[in-house]
Amino acid sequence: MPTVTFVTGNPKKLEEVVAILSDGSPQSVDGGSKVGNYIIKNEKLDLDEIQGSIEEVTIHKAKQAAKLLGAPVIVEDTCLGFNALNNLPGPYIKWFHQKLGLDGLNKLLYGFEDKSANAITTFGYCEGPDADVKLFQGVTTGEIVPSRGPQDFGFDSIFEPHGMGKTYAELRGPQKNRISHRSKALAKLKEFLLSQ
Repeated sequence: MPTVTFVTGNPKKLEEVVAILSDGSPQSVDGGSKVGNYIIKNEKLDLDEIQGSIEEVTIHKAKQAAKLLGAPVIVEDTCLGFNALNNLPGPYIKWFHQKLGLDGLNKLLYGFEDKSANAITTFGYCEGPDADVKLFQGVTTGEIVPSRGPQDFGFDSIFEPHGMGKTYAELRGPQKNRISHRSKALAKLKEFLLSQ
């Protein structure tokens, strides 16, 4: 059974990805999880973070990871774009979050009536060194709100998906996984993996 390495050192992200890919009932095999005809395992790598669009960032990460590991890889890039700021911070959300914190991200929208945002995840699959990268993207629209719920997973506590009345952090687990940007992108990736 072929193995695909999901490049992440974030255990919560790995748990969420495996849960979504396996429809909530992961099957552990050979140090990974079975998805279709593949075994998904993870590995933490320090990859270059280039500047560019989310697609350019994801393609670069996937090619670099495939070259380092010499094997099939999946990488993820998540962005949060504020409509009032023309989709910034976008793919730089991780750095904005680290420097400003959740309260600082909210303050970026001070003075703007429009608090709407797009949470976007793009997965890149690369079969190996020098192979083309296939992209799978999911988008969830919502609003930036004062932090509610646990603050242990990125921007989840300040992003309230439209129509839910709760932040991602308040939803958690299966309820979040049904509507999240990550789950939408993973549904496309899963369809691809199962078709191989």
